[in-house]
Amino acid sequence: MISQTEHAGNFQALHKKGDPVILFNVWDAGSAAVVAKAGARAIATGSAPVAMANGFGDGEKMPLELALQNIQRIINAVDLPVTMDIEGGYGVSPQEVAVTISKVLDTGAIGFNFEDQIVGGEGLHAPDVQRGRIEAARAVCEQKGINAFVNARTDIFLKAKPDTHNEAMLVDAIERAHAYEKAGASGFFVPGLLDEALIGKMCQSTSLPVNIIALPNAPSNARLAELGVARISYGPVPYRQMAQWLGEQAQAALNGA
Repeated sequence: MISQTEHAGNFQALHKKGDPVILFNVWDAGSAAVVAKAGARAIATGSAPVAMANGFGDGEKMPLELALQNIQRIINAVDLPVTMDIEGGYGVSPQEVAVTISKVLDTGAIGFNFEDQIVGGEGLHAPDVQRGRIEAARAVCEQKGINAFVNARTDIFLKAKPDTHNEAMLVDAIERAHAYEKAGASGFFVPGLLDEALIGKMCQSTSLPVNIIALPNAPSNARLAELGVARISYGPVPYRQMAQWLGEQAQAALNGA
């Protein structure tokens, strides 16, 4: 059985610009086991699929304790590094974030997505505010002796339609990447960014491994690798595809097909 510390080191090593780690996001122990058997080198949850699979909406609607129980079952089901989507940290203050991170690490998780949008509110936390929150998260990791992967997420692009994405937004994202790196982030997650030119510039402008979601209209994984992406995740896409298939199968059965 590989230790949490070893899993953390292995997961860090998977992030290589131009040779991205693929994370096909799961939502429970069963889906994690299936993805692990398919050849995954690491397991990642997505907050939306986890919430939906448990009857909740996204946006920290699912109680933290239930989410922690879920990640624990996932960790028990696979002998791979497991990273958890904790949304905004289930709290605004650095102190609240620290408590959440401590609980996450106690499950055996070796990383987490941590976003800068104001959950339940409007807009994004100011860079200095989010920097303090990331610093608190990193401090807990150091206290526990786990070099956890802090995947700092910005929702700049996710909150805007793709055809409005521009250089000014990229400059904002780059500034946040630099601030988050200084605060102790391990990677930089820019969900919703689809434009190849902007993705390439983003990867060139930070030493942090850049994470892109493989949405249906995103560049291919091979192209993302060429652009310098180091991590490709699938977010809610697998769950939605599964739910669509399940609905179609149920409809066919119930209609006597």
